[in-house]
Amino acid sequence: MASEIFDLLIIGGGVNGAGIARDAAGRGASVLLVEKDDLAGHTSSASTKLVHGGLRYLEHYEFRLVRESLIERERLLAMAPHIIWPLRFVLPHDKGLRPKWMLRLGLFLYDHLGGRKLLPPTSTIDLRQPPHGSVLKDRLVTGFEYSDCWVEDSRLVVLNAVDARERGADIRTRTECVALDRRKDVWIADLRSADGTEERVVARTVINAAGPWVDTVLGLADPGRNHTNLRLVKGSHLIFPKLFEHDRCYIFQNRDNRIVFAIPYEREFTLVGTTDVLFTGDPNQIAISDEESRYICDAVNEYLRVPVSPEQAVSSYSGVRPLYDDHSSSNSTVTRDYVFELDSEGGAPILSVFGGKITTYRKLAEHALEKLQFHGSPWTASKHLPGGDIPIEEVDNRLAQLQMHNDWFPPDGIRRLYRAYGTRIDDILHGKTSLAEMGQHMGGDLYEAELRYLVEHEFARSAEDVLWRRGKLGLHLDQEAQERVADWFAQQGEA
Repeated sequence: MASEIFDLLIIGGGVNGAGIARDAAGRGASVLLVEKDDLAGHTSSASTKLVHGGLRYLEHYEFRLVRESLIERERLLAMAPHIIWPLRFVLPHDKGLRPKWMLRLGLFLYDHLGGRKLLPPTSTIDLRQPPHGSVLKDRLVTGFEYSDCWVEDSRLVVLNAVDARERGADIRTRTECVALDRRKDVWIADLRSADGTEERVVARTVINAAGPWVDTVLGLADPGRNHTNLRLVKGSHLIFPKLFEHDRCYIFQNRDNRIVFAIPYEREFTLVGTTDVLFTGDPNQIAISDEESRYICDAVNEYLRVPVSPEQAVSSYSGVRPLYDDHSSSNSTVTRDYVFELDSEGGAPILSVFGGKITTYRKLAEHALEKLQFHGSPWTASKHLPGGDIPIEEVDNRLAQLQMHNDWFPPDGIRRLYRAYGTRIDDILHGKTSLAEMGQHMGGDLYEAELRYLVEHEFARSAEDVLWRRGKLGLHLDQEAQERVADWFAQQGEA
C-alpha cells in the first residue's frame, strides 16, 4: 500500500477532468489527476472553439442545458477574457428551411434564457449590404446577428490544470491508469508512465473522466460487466485560407437540419465545420474522411458566393464526442448534456462522466462533487483562471499598453502572447528588453523563453504540445521552424 491516500483519483485530462481537479483542489482535497497523453490531447482540443449556449439545442427542447450554457458563457468570459472573447454570428434566413418566425423566436429565447448582461443582443441585418453582400449568394436577403464567444479550447484545459496544481493537485501527464482494484474504503490503482515505470497509488474515490475511454476505465474497475454506455460521434473541421475579410462568423443551416459554422480563425484562416458521424474505431486514430470534407464544402457552398473545395483546405482536425447513448435515432439529436453514473455498491465509489460540452465544464465539476457529497462550498464561479485577472472592458487597453511598453517585440507577437497568457505574459517577458534576451529564435514570433515557460508551468513535453495544443503555431510556422522546436525538446530530454 502507498503511504499517501488521495481523496480523489481523476482519470482523464480533458476539460472535465481538469475542471473537477481544480474545483476539488480549491476545496482542500488531495487530488491526483492522470492523463495517458497530453492535456486536452483528444476531444477537448478538437472542438469548434466556442463557448456558446447551443442555439440548435432549443429545437430539441433542451432548455435546461441551453439556460445553463448561456449563464456559463458569461461566467467563463469574465473568468478568462484573454482566451475567451465575444463573437457576432450571422444566421442567414434561407427560404425552404426554418421560417423567419422560428429563427426570431429561437433567438429571442437565446437572448433571454440565460440573463445576458455582457454581450449585445440579436439584431436583424440586410445581407445585401457590406460586408455580407460580397460574400453570400444573391438569394440571401435577411439575416440575424447574435452573440456567442470564442474559446481557446486546449488552453482552457491547461489553465484549469495549472490552477489545480497551484492549489495542491498532483497533475501527471503521459501517465496511464492500467489497473483498478476496489476495496471497501479505497481504490488501489496501478499507473504506468511513458517510460514504462509503474507505480501503485491509493485513493478514496475515483472519477472516471476518460472521455472516449470512459467505458474502458469502467472495464478496469468492474471487469465482470459489459460497459457500453457511449455513443462516439466524430466531428471534423477544415481550415481554409481566409474566406472573407470581416470579423463576423456565419452559422449556415443545412438541408439535413444540421448547421455548419464558418469562423475567422488565427487571423489568416477560416475554420469551417462540423460533422456528426458515428465512430466505431480506435479513438487514438481519428482523421477526417473524404466524405466529411465534401459534406462540409457542399454545406457552405450553398451560401458562399465563391465556392470552396476540400483541396483548398490547408489543414483539418477531427475528434470524437463521447456522448451518453440515449438511443436517439440521429447522431445530431443525441443529447450533448452530461450524465453521471455513480457506483458505490461494491465498496469505494467511482463516478463516471459521460458527455458534456466545453461551455458547461465548470458547472459539471460542481455537480460531480455534489453527486459525491463532497466537502467544501462551490467557489469557481467568480475566480479567474491563471492570467485572466483582467476586467473585460480593459482587455484592449491592456494589449495596447503591452505593445507600447514592449516595442522591441513584434506587435502581432505581443497580441498572440497576451491572448494566450493574459497577465502571465510578464512571466515570459519580465526583465527583457531585446529579442536576443528571449533566447533561441524558433521561427515567427516563437522564442526559447516561451518554450521554457510552457515546460516549467504548462506541462508541455513535446513540439506537438506547443505547436497544436498550447497554441496553434503549427499553422503559422514552416516545416523548418517546427523541426527546430522538435530539436529543442529533444535536447531538453538529453540534458
